[in-house]
Amino acid sequence: MTMGMSDDDAKVHDALKKLERDLKNIKSSKVLLVGDIMMDCYIHGFANNLNSRAPVPVLKETSRDVDVGAAAHVARGLDSLGLNSHLHGIVGDDDSGLSILEMLEEEGVQTSGIAVLEERTTTVKTRLLGAREGLVKGEQLLLRWDIEDDTPIPDSAIASLIERTVESIPNSSCLILSDYGLGVLNDQGAERLIQVAKQHNVPVIADPKLTGLHRSQGVDWVLFQSKGLELMRRRLGATTGAEAAAMLLETNDWKHLLILEGQDGVTIHSRNEDTVHVPCMLEEIRQMIGLIDAAAVAVATAITLGLSVEETAQLANAASECILVADRTDRFVLRLDDMIDRIGEIAWSLQVSKR
Repeated sequence: MTMGMSDDDAKVHDALKKLERDLKNIKSSKVLLVGDIMMDCYIHGFANNLNSRAPVPVLKETSRDVDVGAAAHVARGLDSLGLNSHLHGIVGDDDSGLSILEMLEEEGVQTSGIAVLEERTTTVKTRLLGAREGLVKGEQLLLRWDIEDDTPIPDSAIASLIERTVESIPNSSCLILSDYGLGVLNDQGAERLIQVAKQHNVPVIADPKLTGLHRSQGVDWVLFQSKGLELMRRRLGATTGAEAAAMLLETNDWKHLLILEGQDGVTIHSRNEDTVHVPCMLEEIRQMIGLIDAAAVAVATAITLGLSVEETAQLANAASECILVADRTDRFVLRLDDMIDRIGEIAWSLQVSKR
């Protein structure tokens, strides 16, 4: 037993040190990713005054950043951890779509699976974040506006994308479905991808919209934030979150449901294994944008490394903590060194807290 620690803490400490070693020796593995691709824009500034004509803040812009979002952000995270992402999705032939391709290519992310559709508008989500001038902290989200194409993606384009993805499934370590409800993953396409993945024993990770849970039937891993589970608890009439999770696992034939709980940590509910909870070790959190993306990267990494459910929970929690303490949401990438450092810090905190 590590000096000063209980048996349980020593076990966690040793598991974290093993995770450190595993990540340092991670080997490149192909991770297949299909889903919606978008651009994120962040406009930062000072909000010192209200508009004279309406009770809304006036934002004095100080900086502006653009970045890839949704499935593209997951792909970049996978590559930054040493994995080899193969991203399949759709963008428009506009400035935003071409910028997404350029940004990904500059970072070495494969874009051959991304189709560019003529006369289609690429989704852009813009967030305005303001703070009082002179304050070190306190930036808040003031407004978000979205640019989306309401025109359905042509069936032929979706069918072609799905078939190209299917061809890549057999030699992949896992498949991630990133469904923002923008049309890339329709009912038939999702069903086919999951079916083929099962045939080749390729685990499937799903980040579904709550209105599209039927497109995740039979997957291995599903990612929720705690507010999503609470909403489903109310819909299902369950007494507790654990009861709702059990109902969702059974109804949708999922193996594992990973819940991201922010400052409360990470919980994994499983159909055939005990529930695992890992507490967050942070004293305060700064933001939560990108939490699901980080969890998808962590679970894919765990599958590649052959980790247990308990180890997966530890890895997902470390990835979440990297996001929760990020100073700026824009341009933040979950990197291998960050993960290793965070796991080391958690292991160290277990030691010093017991001295």
